[in-house]
Amino acid sequence: MAMLDIEYRYSAEPPSDLDIRRKSVKEMENYIRSLVLEMQMADISVGFKMIKKDDLDRNTVLINGKTVNQILDGLQLVMLEPDEDSCECNSPSKPITNIGRSELDWNDEHIEDISDVLMKNAIAKMYADMEADRIM
Repeated sequence: MAMLDIEYRYSAEPPSDLDIRRKSVKEMENYIRSLVLEMQMADISVGFKMIKKDDLDRNTVLINGKTVNQILDGLQLVMLEPDEDSCECNSPSKPITNIGRSELDWNDEHIEDISDVLMKNAIAKMYADMEADRIM
C-alpha cells in the first residue's frame, strides 16, 4: 500500500519578529500532527517525521520527497466565492468581514507561515498523484 510520507525538517526556531502563523517549531509540529491524525482517521496511510538538521538554510516540509514550495509551484489555486443562493452575504445587513490575511498569502521563506488551505492543497496533490500511480 502506498503511503504519504511527511517530514518537517528544521534547524532553528522561526524569527520571532515576523508576522507568521506559527511562531515556533513546536506549534508547527502540533499543526502537522493534527493533519496527520485527521488523515489517519480517514484511513489514509500517512507517516510523519520530525528531523533536526543543523545545515539547513531554512525550515521546510517535504511530502513524499518534494518540498511544499515545489508542489504548490505547479498548482493554480482559486478561492471559491460564496454562492449567492446559499446565504445573504451580499445583503446590506450582513457585510462581508475579512479577518487576517488571505489564505493564499504566505511568506514562503518560512514554512511555519503556510496557511491551512495551502498545506492541505499540497497534501491533496501528492495524495492524488500517489493514487494515480497505484496499480489496481
